[in-house]
Amino acid sequence: MDLSLAFAYLAAGLGAAGATIGGGYGIGKLASAAMESVARQPESAGDIRGMMILTAAMIEGIALFAVVVCVLLIFMSKTVGA
Repeated sequence: MDLSLAFAYLAAGLGAAGATIGGGYGIGKLASAAMESVARQPESAGDIRGMMILTAAMIEGIALFAVVVCVLLIFMSKTVGA
């Protein structure tokens, strides 16, 4: 195995791990803040829930995009190194 291919695998693995951990942490903080807001003002639960779902989808989209970039790094390193 070529050393540059090994580094590409390492970078893709670390990048995918960082993206998923970061996305999970962000959604967890978002849910925590939303639940605290609903506890303070129960009458605005519908608005808070809607904004929480929209923001969670955006965070998840960014994390998914980062994982796709990491997978592309693996496939492109195979074709460039050949």
